[in-house]
Amino acid sequence: MPQLLITIAAGIAGFILARKFVRSRLRFVDAVHSPIAPLVAGCLAAMVTWPAVLLPLVTLTTTLVFGIGTGLGTASGARDIRDGEGRRRIAP
Repeated sequence: MPQLLITIAAGIAGFILARKFVRSRLRFVDAVHSPIAPLVAGCLAAMVTWPAVLLPLVTLTTTLVFGIGTGLGTASGARDIRDGEGRRRIAP
């Protein structure tokens, strides 16, 4: 049960962190709008977290779910930028 919770938390954390990073830091980078960008981000995130498999509660599935969450977060952040939802609005 703890492994399942850690896996779910890793996927959600990967999604939220990647989406926030893309929306705030990569707003003016054209490469983030490429269809390959989410795939590259997800693969790199999974490869970077792969050594964490040596820990007792982290499995290979956890690292893969983190990579998938990161890729989906990257795609979502890029879509928000294209749609204009990433802009900060000033209250009247």
